[in-house]
Amino acid sequence: MKLLTILEVLSLPCLISAATLTKVSNYGGTASKAEMWAYKPDNVKPNPALVVVIHSCQSSASSYFNNAKIPWKKGSDLGGYITVWPSSPNSGTCWDVSSSKSLKRDGGGDSTAIANMIKYAIPQYSVNASRVYVTGGSSGAMMGNVLAATYPDLIKAVSVYSGVAAGCFVGAGVAQWNNACSGGTSTKSQAQWAKVAQDMYPGYNGPRPKMQIWHGSADGTIAPQNYQEELKQWTGIFNVSMTATSSKTNTPESSYTTSDYGPNVEGIYGTGVGHSVPSHLKESEAWFSLP
Repeated sequence: MKLLTILEVLSLPCLISAATLTKVSNYGGTASKAEMWAYKPDNVKPNPALVVVIHSCQSSASSYFNNAKIPWKKGSDLGGYITVWPSSPNSGTCWDVSSSKSLKRDGGGDSTAIANMIKYAIPQYSVNASRVYVTGGSSGAMMGNVLAATYPDLIKAVSVYSGVAAGCFVGAGVAQWNNACSGGTSTKSQAQWAKVAQDMYPGYNGPRPKMQIWHGSADGTIAPQNYQEELKQWTGIFNVSMTATSSKTNTPESSYTTSDYGPNVEGIYGTGVGHSVPSHLKESEAWFSLP
């Protein structure tokens, strides 16, 4: 095997990324103290897409970014798109998906803060405003559903892992735990769940983001029934049946079943999979039409 000379080594392309996760101050006025962190890869594409990656409870933007099981830094590096990593300001670092501030358009809660991050990122990073996507796990998945309801005009598609329907965690305060919702006993009809989402942005009749919903049958934190409630909400929003138009077993891998409900709602259910379902970069990127 040939050994490289020093000159040959020095002439090789640099494989070490200079890009870093960077805190963004003054991204927009809001009552929430959520922090904005952004990652611009070295090879960012012109007019890039934006993926908002929302962390779970007991986490933060930086810890989620550095978690080897969260693949979105890799996706950003390979795909040349921008990622924004919000960081929760709340006790226990769960997102506020319970208060009236967060469960309505421009209410000044965490959902407003993340929407302001998106609005800041679009001109700052020359983002294609029609290619903004949201993903997250657990509490981050709950916030993904809330953002789809409160800011549907900003978001093209959502891919959420082990969350609940928008409004399911409603409570009297900020970032409150809801045992009925987490336990799977907060159930509604398609029409009822759709109205919960619609009431978060009254009068809105424009496009809605495509929804990809992941859940595991062995989830002991967020009961599997919440998978059905999420599907009811978004099939209700898109006015389609809860009977899948197509269903594939062992897809995208063994023990998972992927079911489509028309072109805008997809459910992926992992038999024997606990909390939370591992991120699947390839499948989420495909849902987002990335890279």
